[in-house]
Amino acid sequence: MTDVLAAPAATGSCDAEEERRLRRELAAVYRLVAHFRMTDLIFTHISVRLPGPDHHFLINPYGLLFEEITASNLVKIDLSGNPVEETPHKVNPAGFVIHSAIHAARADARCVLHTHTRAGCAVAAQEAGLLPLNQMSMEFYDRVGYHDYEGVALNLDEQRRLVADLGGHPALILRNHGLLTVGETPGQAFLRMYYLEKACEIQVTAQAGGAPLTVPSAEVCEYTAQQLTGTAEADFQDDDAIELAWSALLRLADRIAPDHRD
Repeated sequence: MTDVLAAPAATGSCDAEEERRLRRELAAVYRLVAHFRMTDLIFTHISVRLPGPDHHFLINPYGLLFEEITASNLVKIDLSGNPVEETPHKVNPAGFVIHSAIHAARADARCVLHTHTRAGCAVAAQEAGLLPLNQMSMEFYDRVGYHDYEGVALNLDEQRRLVADLGGHPALILRNHGLLTVGETPGQAFLRMYYLEKACEIQVTAQAGGAPLTVPSAEVCEYTAQQLTGTAEADFQDDDAIELAWSALLRLADRIAPDHRD
């Protein structure tokens, strides 16, 4: 893979305690994705890059349902797809192609989350893509990339086009395929996917009603996007929103699936 995309420089190292923390957070994301019904049996994937110069990342063991993922059974691989620790599990090859490309290209994309949901796939099949029909979708106004379908992601040649289409965006709509979000933390990537999925659900529902749709002005959409991403000038700021929501979600994961930490 290193002859396809050059890995950005990584600093620091991942000690055992930091890796345990990231394993538990990633396992929690898997259980939350299952809880909110965003799974496709064993066929989607979420990854977290570990700190350090080796550029290793964690991904799900191929063949396990998301409700079976735990901190200890996550697979650690390198950018060439090789396991760096002994494991009985394989890795989904399409997951490796997609996730290794993004981890190699985007230093800020520490967590990459990909889904095949009904609403996400429906919007991915629409020529206009995601529409600014509701407040949730406006977080992604002019902040989502689009990648044309090339078949199942099993070819390394697709990596450059996928990375180029993602660009610097926090989200990518894989046309005729599904959704993808990235984040500096597992919590940020999950919350982006949660609201991107909700935006798609609302869009499909609104379209199904058959009535004419109201779309706010471009100026309002852009301002709302800035508000939701913390870059707008406003009388009040909500700087704690992501941290508070993620803490609440971790508590939920502990209640519904306490074994994810094992």
